[in-house]
Amino acid sequence: MSRIGKKPIDIPDGVTVTISGQVVSVSGPKAKQPLQWDVPEGVQAAVEEGGKRVVVTRQNDEKRSRQLHGLSRAMIANMVHGMLNGYERRLLVFGAGYNCNVVGNNLTLNVGFMGRGTKEKPQFTIPIPEGLEVVIETPAARGDTDPAKFLVRGVDKQLVGNFCAQVRSIRPPEPYKGKGVRYEDERVQRKAGKAFAGGAG
Repeated sequence: MSRIGKKPIDIPDGVTVTISGQVVSVSGPKAKQPLQWDVPEGVQAAVEEGGKRVVVTRQNDEKRSRQLHGLSRAMIANMVHGMLNGYERRLLVFGAGYNCNVVGNNLTLNVGFMGRGTKEKPQFTIPIPEGLEVVIETPAARGDTDPAKFLVRGVDKQLVGNFCAQVRSIRPPEPYKGKGVRYEDERVQRKAGKAFAGGAG
């Protein structure tokens, strides 16, 4: 991880990085509120070259310090990228009759659990965290091969990833027909259905 930690982080135009003690704050055009992160003890971050780059250093070469060095550099780089470009992930909801929608600040899902919802009352209602946007692209699946789709956007990579993982965990794709919630770039390892051979009992 030390090789990652040693790489300077370029600060693009439009993004501002300020450091107060161990707190790194990054602001930019993608969000009104800045992102903040506390740099762990034993690691330091500094803005150099007149605000053009961030350099992360560590106090010693112990294993934990090397790990935190790389982690700190990655976290700050992710904040800079998020404030300039943002992060997004697309999720697909496979299954005939499965659907998704945004109602207020909630994502609603119907994903095939019998007895757990009606057309008026969805099976699952997931609060959308502040700082995230969910865009419904295809509200309802049309058959088992044409899924419902929605996009999750935000400036915080970790927040985007955690929310997507939470939604996916509600109904992970099953291996026989592939029904469930999956990432757009996710490949589902499919299994053949059980075969029953006839024979003389």
